[in-house]
Amino acid sequence: MTAYKSGDPTTLNRLYGRAQGRPLRAGQQDLVDNLLPQIAVPAEGEVTAARLFGDAEGQGRPLHFEIGFGGGEHMAGRADMLPDHGFIGAEPFVNGVAQALVHVSGDHGAKLPLGNVRIHHGDALEVLRRIPDGALSFAYLLHPDPWPKARHAKRRMMNDGPLDLIAAKLKPGGEFRFGTDHPVYLRHALMVMRRHRHQFEWLAQAARDFLVRPGGWPETRYEAKARAQGHEVWYMRYRRR
Repeated sequence: MTAYKSGDPTTLNRLYGRAQGRPLRAGQQDLVDNLLPQIAVPAEGEVTAARLFGDAEGQGRPLHFEIGFGGGEHMAGRADMLPDHGFIGAEPFVNGVAQALVHVSGDHGAKLPLGNVRIHHGDALEVLRRIPDGALSFAYLLHPDPWPKARHAKRRMMNDGPLDLIAAKLKPGGEFRFGTDHPVYLRHALMVMRRHRHQFEWLAQAARDFLVRPGGWPETRYEAKARAQGHEVWYMRYRRR
């Protein structure tokens, strides 16, 4: 079974896939040059809500972490819904970071800027390791690269090492959300999650619980593209025991 191949993203210690696609537009490059340094996760040291948001309530602010936020639609949507919560997103693809910065800055004046988002351009696991255990209220992994070939299964974020790390960082009762439209990845993820039943409780009582996008789960562009192509999408929610 592919899930039993040796190694996973916590031991491979490298990022796969593209770092950049088409050249950034001038406005996007300006946001990367000027806004990103203001809201970037610190390069070293502990990553806490109090340190990131620097206010008197920071220590008690619920903290969310999104692994590979793509274009940032979900992260920005959740941050807009929950202004008293803090959101951390990590993404190695600079074009995705640039698009997320557009959302954070207020979508070209269409909305108010989001002050409760911090972004890491790079490896999500590097930041996740620096978050104190039990500090997260939510963790998200939405439409990750499926790496469909068996020999690449060790690159999938849904593997034992990352899940142990996510479990450690979530507080009891915290929620891990996983979404995909790739059937191979779904089967792999379900197989891996069965090995983590001591850490996570699957929040599904009926098929509609994972076939219909729950309220408060903003659609990503990857999900919209998958639906336009006729793909089924699965929404998996797990509670930290």
